Amino acid sequence: MDLFDNLAKAAKDFFVEGDDPSAPGKASKGPTPLPGSPVPQQLPVAPGPGSFALHQPSVTQPEQRHLDHIASLLAGDGKDFVAYTKMVKSMGASGLAGPVLYQTAFHAFAAVTGLDAATLLSSADQFTQKLQADRNKVLERHQEKLGEIKIPNAPASTLVQLAGQEQQLQADLADLTKQLEAKSQQLQATQQQLVAERQKAQASLASYELANATAAAELQAHRQAAQSFLVGAR
Repeated sequence: MDLFDNLAKAAKDFFVEGDDPSAPGKASKGPTPLPGSPVPQQLPVAPGPGSFALHQPSVTQPEQRHLDHIASLLAGDGKDFVAYTKMVKSMGASGLAGPVLYQTAFHAFAAVTGLDAATLLSSADQFTQKLQADRNKVLERHQEKLGEIKIPNAPASTLVQLAGQEQQLQADLADLTKQLEAKSQQLQATQQQLVAERQKAQASLASYELANATAAAELQAHRQAAQSFLVGAR
């Protein structure tokens, strides 16, 4: 009797619970993955051409805006597979599991909605296709943000603009590096020429000083001789 009481309570809780996302304890919970559902894959983030390499972010909890968006995609009329999974979880909390859980939940759900198993499973496929289509759109927007694809008539994303600025600055830096190397070579050549010219000037001055000193000494010697012989002989 306890089992039937629990089942009755679970079914009652399910139908009274409703789908109000603002109810306490509901807003912060994301959709529970269905059994066998694929795990979404994260796109790899490739390092940029600059020196700041990107690392794959470690996400352990989805953002609330994403949870709200997924919840809106899974919002139905209460007579679909998502509503059925809510009943499964509600009855699962009462102690049921395995085939008995899913069969009991289906019979209770079908008694209220009138859906058969084929229609219920078709509803699950529709939600799966809806999620996949939305994911494809998000991935396309993500690729457009990264500049991997170009959407006609769509303005360039901030990432694309920054990547363009980075490439332009790298090109400018490469050009300035070449100019710096050229100027460095010119400076080295000028310094070498300056040293050579200074040495040449110093050598020229030394030569002149030697010639001047020789001439002055010779002139002084002749003057002294002339003075001695000419003036002293009178």
